[in-house]
Amino acid sequence: MKRENLEKKISQLPSCPGVYFFKNKKMQIIYVGKASNLKNRVRQYFQNSRPKDPKTQVLINEISDVEIIEVASEIDALFLEAELIKRYKPPYNIEERDDKSNLFIRIDINSPHPTVSFTRRPFDDGAKYFGPYISGPAIRKAMRYLRRVFPYDTKVARSRKQNLEHHLGLSPGLELGKTTLSEYRDNLRRLISYLKGNRTKLIRELEAEMKKTAKAQNFEQAAIYRNQISHLKEVTRQIVFGNEEFLDISKDQALNGLCEILGLANAPKRIEGYDISHMSGTNNVASLVVFTNGLPDKAQYRKFKMRLKGNDDFAHMREVLTRRFSGNNLQNWPKPDLILIDGGKGQLAAAINVLLEKKIHIPAIGLAKKHEEIIINREYLQGQTLQNRKKDRGSINETEFSRTDPVRGGNGKYEVLSLGEDSHVRKLLQRIRDESHRFAVSYHSLLRVKAQKISELDSITEIGPATRKKLIKNFGSVLGIKTASQNELAKVVGKNKASILRQYFSKK
Repeated sequence: MKRENLEKKISQLPSCPGVYFFKNKKMQIIYVGKASNLKNRVRQYFQNSRPKDPKTQVLINEISDVEIIEVASEIDALFLEAELIKRYKPPYNIEERDDKSNLFIRIDINSPHPTVSFTRRPFDDGAKYFGPYISGPAIRKAMRYLRRVFPYDTKVARSRKQNLEHHLGLSPGLELGKTTLSEYRDNLRRLISYLKGNRTKLIRELEAEMKKTAKAQNFEQAAIYRNQISHLKEVTRQIVFGNEEFLDISKDQALNGLCEILGLANAPKRIEGYDISHMSGTNNVASLVVFTNGLPDKAQYRKFKMRLKGNDDFAHMREVLTRRFSGNNLQNWPKPDLILIDGGKGQLAAAINVLLEKKIHIPAIGLAKKHEEIIINREYLQGQTLQNRKKDRGSINETEFSRTDPVRGGNGKYEVLSLGEDSHVRKLLQRIRDESHRFAVSYHSLLRVKAQKISELDSITEIGPATRKKLIKNFGSVLGIKTASQNELAKVVGKNKASILRQYFSKK
């Protein structure tokens, strides 16, 4: 795009919050930023009166086009960018890709006294995590605004006599008896809903609750809902970013690209990704991750401990799909618009066989790690081919796949689609695949650590946890218990259990 045309396009940008991304002559995204006023922020890059560092000047010289995404508020865009940074890595945003700056929001809603805090390392501890966010100061500032709307504790107060934060409207006053645990958790669920991007829906729900409580003449509670609604709307007008820059990209291009490639009637709103993880056939697990509108919906993630033993990814993929689309899971979990399998033709065929057997019509594709190729079953996708694609979407290598393999199965032709490294579709699928792999590996690692902590004493059903603890405390280790005499054991756990221990170890 010529410079004069670019300047004209910039002059027509809206004056609202949003994200912007610059492209070079090859239409590759080279930089993405976020602003409270898109028009003013983008225009600043091209004002000669503003001083620029060498990096910014080099960036400006490469800019050939600019695109934007409008958002409802700055905070909405701030939460959105945390996910999108993992999908696209423009060269001029490299500073924001430092993992040390990533920050998670942690909400331990199920604890006896829930708190909201920040951490750089999430754990599988039952708490809910949101992030990572690449700008600690911005996300902390955003949460300070949200705390006025949804009061929460950052730690359990030491004193029950007074709570200054409660009097400031920042704490629910749980330890003071100003609210119940149930009410506090309901408040945190609304905060979680906001963090998931349900701002408009949340305001409607609060308005309905306000009318309901007012009708019941519970005017004090109705006033609380009224204030929450007012504060929530005020949040959208708060300045969070300033001139700080964040990495972000448009998810729409990727979803629409998937639509075009697969011949779908509508963009896939819910995409489920599956992966298998194990070590030499032990501690086999599977993961199910969910991306809604191109973004991870971590509340919908599920993990499976495999019942089948051994090292057979095809059989395990068949098992996890069978369990996912069986019984209560089929009824209680939303139906996906697209399934992404981490693996090649074998894993995809195993999944397709389950869907065919259950007569569930959901498009399913695979993503092979070796060459990052998309695997598609032509006949399963109801004859939809990949003809008339644009050249920049890659080339197709059509292959025949075994119809008789007892494990892989899967009738029909399989197409191998190779997309360019800059393809929006490829980066979205890689992001889903990597997230499903991360989730599976984290669960596998957890089971492996637990297995390492299991001692021989756990195999003796007559010896309970308290007795095991007493034995270890007195003898130091399992080896010490093995070498102890029956009289020594009897002094600690009694004659009956001492006899059971001696019999067990003598057999071993």
